[in-house]
Amino acid sequence: MKRVHLLVSAVLFSASLLAQPARAQDPVKLDPKFYKVLLDNDRVRVLDVRLNPGEKSAQHSHPGYVTYALSESKVKLTLADGKTEVIESKRGKALWHDPVTLTVENIGPTESHILVIELKEPPK
Repeated sequence: MKRVHLLVSAVLFSASLLAQPARAQDPVKLDPKFYKVLLDNDRVRVLDVRLNPGEKSAQHSHPGYVTYALSESKVKLTLADGKTEVIESKRGKALWHDPVTLTVENIGPTESHILVIELKEPPK
């Protein structure tokens, strides 16, 4: 009986770790040089993100989110599966993004400055 209890506890603990991948790969904790929290409450988190040319973030995750470009930029996104995408943004451009795990590299000639607005589950 004790073995069953230990096994169930181990499975539940492992499941709880898998249920929170975004928290485990929080860009603010991984790269505080690039990501600053402007607002964090039970509904939304707003991040100020700045990468100079050639800088690259550590792999991190976001829930569903919106980006708003504060400068013109050209970045290369590398997804967890290795696929890449280049995004060129004009100042004032807003884009919706589904939940994702990725790295971001500034491949443009100027600083990339964006706001990331992460959406959280509404309170119940």
